[in-house]
Amino acid sequence: MIGSALLIIGLSILAAVDGRDVLKLPSEASKFFSEKYGDGSVEGTRWGVLLAGSRGYWNYRHQADVCHAYQLLKKGGLKDENIIVFMYDDIANNYENPRPGIIINSPDGEDVYKGVPKDYTGHNVTVNNFLAVILGDKAALTGGSGKVVESGPNDHIFIFYSDHGGPGVLGMPTYPNLYADELIDALKRKHASGTYKSLVFYIEACESGSIFEGLLPEGLNIYATTASNAEEDSWATYCPGDNQSPPPEYQTCLGDLYSVSWMEDSEKHDLQTETLGMQYELVRRRTANSFPFASSHVMQYGDLKLRDDPISLYMGTNPANYTYSFLDENSLLSSKPVNQRDADLLHFWEKFLKARQGSARKLEAQKQLTEAMTHRMHIDDSITLVGKLLFGIEKGTEELTRVRPSGEPLVDDWDCLKSFVGTFETYCGSLSQYGLKYMRAIANICNASIKVEQMAKASAQACVDVPSNSWDSLDEGFSA
Repeated sequence: MIGSALLIIGLSILAAVDGRDVLKLPSEASKFFSEKYGDGSVEGTRWGVLLAGSRGYWNYRHQADVCHAYQLLKKGGLKDENIIVFMYDDIANNYENPRPGIIINSPDGEDVYKGVPKDYTGHNVTVNNFLAVILGDKAALTGGSGKVVESGPNDHIFIFYSDHGGPGVLGMPTYPNLYADELIDALKRKHASGTYKSLVFYIEACESGSIFEGLLPEGLNIYATTASNAEEDSWATYCPGDNQSPPPEYQTCLGDLYSVSWMEDSEKHDLQTETLGMQYELVRRRTANSFPFASSHVMQYGDLKLRDDPISLYMGTNPANYTYSFLDENSLLSSKPVNQRDADLLHFWEKFLKARQGSARKLEAQKQLTEAMTHRMHIDDSITLVGKLLFGIEKGTEELTRVRPSGEPLVDDWDCLKSFVGTFETYCGSLSQYGLKYMRAIANICNASIKVEQMAKASAQACVDVPSNSWDSLDEGFSA
C-alpha cells in the first residue's frame, strides 16, 4: 500500500488549480521540475559561448577544447541556436592534420569537430565580436553568423575560453588581444541590462586568475574558474612523449589540462546532481596533482554562492549519464603536462625528429624551431634591457617582476598598459603568444608612473635590430 502511494507521488505532482486540489498527470510533472530546476522551458534558456583564441597547427589543442565543449553542450540538450562558437578553423583541414576533417581532444577520443557551428571564424574571431555576442549587440558585429546571446532575465549563460594568456590579457587570433578591463566592463554591462539570471565563466590560459583578480566584484551573479592563478602558467596535456601520448602520427598536444579535466568530468557524471563546486574541487585536485613541478592552481572568483548550482543549469546533462552517481574521487587519469608556452616548441621538435633526413618537411621544422627560439631570445633580452634603461641595472629586474598583493588588480591604468604594449611593439616587434608573459613587467612600468616618452626612448634603444621572421611581425605575431 505504502509502495503504491510512493509510486503515485513519484509520477505525479499535487497542485492547486482554480482553488481545487488536483493530481497532475505524469506528462504534466515535467513542468514542475522545469520550474524548479530549469531545463530551458520555464526557468530560462541555457546559452553557451565558446572561444578558441589562437590559430596555427601547433595550437591544435585550443580549438580541440572548444569543439569538445560544443559536443558536451549539444549532448546536454542545448540547441545550436543557443551555442555560439568562435574558432579560427584552420586545424581540421590543415595540411599537418593526419586525419583531415577530424579533430580529437584525447588519444582515444572521437571526432569533436563534426557538426560544430562555424559562427565566427578566421578574421571574424575578434575582441569586438566576442564582446558584442556576450552583450547581445547585433549592431556592433562585423562579419560572422550574426548569432548573439539574446538572453532574458531568467536565462543562464556559460562561457568557455581556451588559449594563451598573460597577466591581465587573453590572446586572440587577430589584433588586438582581449584585456581584462574590457571583459569585466562587458560583464558589468551585461548584468546592468538585466538579461541573465546567472553566468558561469571558465578560462583556460596562463595567468588566467589575473583576469578576475581584484576586478570581478560580487553581486553580478557571475561565477568564474580559471586554469591558473594570477602568477603562473597553465598546462597542455595529451602531448607527444606523455604517458598518455596522442597517436604516433600526431606531433602536437591534443588538449589542455584544466579544460579536459572539466570536460571529462562532465562526460562522466549526471550533471543534475553534480554542482559547480563539486566540479571545481575535482578539477582543482587533478590539475594541481597531475605531475610534480608541472601543475597550476585552479582558482574561483565572483559569486561563490553559485557553487551550489547543479552544472546542468548551464551545460544541460546527457541522459546517458542519469544512472551515474557522483564520486568524490573519480577515475579521471592524470598525465604529464607540457607548459602552454612550450607546446609550440615541442611540436616543431617532434616534427623535426620524425621528418625524413633531407626532406622539405625536416627543413621547414628546423626553420620554425630556429625562428621561434630567436624570437624568444629577442623578447627576453629586449624586455630586460628596457627595465634596466628605465630603472637602472641593479633594480631593473626587481621592478619588472614585482607582484602586487593578492586581491589587487594588475595595473592602475589599463589605458597606459595598452599604450605601452603598443609602444614596445612598435620598436621591438610583436610580443606574440610567448611575450604575453611580460604583461606584468609592462604593467609595473605603468604603475611606476613612467612617461610614454621614456617608454618609447627605452624601447628604441633596446631594439636597434628586430629579427626578420613571422613571430616578430605585428600581423603574424598576434596569431602565432
